[in-house]
This record gives sequence, C-alpha cells and structure tokens, in this order.
Amino acid sequence: MEANIRHGLPLSLSDRKRAAVQIIGTHPQWSDRRVASATGISAGTVADLRKRGGEGGNEARIGRDGRIRPVDSSERRRLAADLIRNDPGLSLRQVAKQVGISPETVRDVRGRLERGESPTPDGNRRLRTKQHPLSLTEPDLGHALDRERLAVLERLKADPTLRLSEVGRILLRMLTMHSIDGQEWERILHGVPPHLYGVVAGFARDHARVWAGFADHLENRATDLAAG
Repeated sequence: MEANIRHGLPLSLSDRKRAAVQIIGTHPQWSDRRVASATGISAGTVADLRKRGGEGGNEARIGRDGRIRPVDSSERRRLAADLIRNDPGLSLRQVAKQVGISPETVRDVRGRLERGESPTPDGNRRLRTKQHPLSLTEPDLGHALDRERLAVLERLKADPTLRLSEVGRILLRMLTMHSIDGQEWERILHGVPPHLYGVVAGFARDHARVWAGFADHLENRATDLAAG
C-alpha cells in the first residue's frame, strides 16, 4: 500500500478503505494515523472503519513515529483543553507535542470546546444548555477563538501567494464562509426547518470529514517538508 501511494498511481478510495480494514485486523495495535499514513486515507476515516468493525483495540497503540501511546487519552485531552483555554493561539501540533497526543485529537478537543462539549467523548456529554446550543460555558474563550481565527484569516487574505492565484482565492472564499462567529452559527441552526434536520446534519458531517481529511494531508505534507 505504501509503495502504491508513493509511485503516484493511488488505488480507489474503496480499495484503500478495504486495505485499511485488513490492516486494522492484522495490526490492531497500530494507531489510526499510522494506518491512515499507510493507506492514504484520513485518520478520521480509519477511526470510523475501526468503530464499524467493533474493534476497540488494545490499551495502547503504536503511532507512525514508533512510540506507544495509551488509547484512553482522557487525561491528556483534559490537559489539551486547559492549554487551549489558556492560549487559544497555540497550533494543533504545539498542543499535541506538549501533552503527548496527536494533532487530530487536539483538533477534536478544540472542536468540542467550541461546541461547548466536554473535551472527552465519554465526559459530561454536553456542557451547553438547551437555550444556547452553540454557546460556550466560558464566553471569553469563544470570543478569543473567534478573534484569533479572524486575525489569521486577515493575514491569509493579505498573502500574495493566495490572493493572486485562482486556487488561493477559492480557498480564501471557503475559509471566509466558515469563519462566521458563534452567534451567526446559532442563527443558522435555528433557521433549519425541522423536517430537514437529518439531511442537513448528514451534509454537515460529510463536509466535516472532508475538511478533516484535507487538514490531515496538509499536516502530513508539513511533516514531510520538515523531515526533508
């Protein structure tokens, strides 16, 4: 699989998913990111395949760097949440390096905080109230995250390598469209007709998986450049 990815003639997505399922079966101790690296799909897709197969894995898994990490990373997730609250400007990799989890896990923690949820999947489920489904229990954190995102977006808009190329302008439009604040998201949420809840939720999850895979590829490229 790794040779196939390198020589520029990748298999179809379905073939890569089947290969990932086989690797999960023969190497259950491999982390989601390690399986993703070998098969050319995102770590989130690997996690979904692992979950569908009912494979919970061992107490620890081996990552791409050969290091063994515990599957139950609840305490590390809480540490990551504390770091994000204290310094929202930290990158995924900076937080991941400090607490010993993957950048993908940090992204999940950050997303949970933005939605007002517990940083751990089995935590207190939802910390948000019914009256404010997208509000954070700590408003200052929400404002800080919004300000940080908008500041970064403005710097990207000023970058000539993006604004002077067609692909760059498309990317900027996509990022701008998704950079609305929490209040606007809440307004949109309440504007979805009840009979379309399931359909819109499905689209939202599909788009989230696409963005997560996009982020995985960029981070992998950044790692390869740093190693080279």
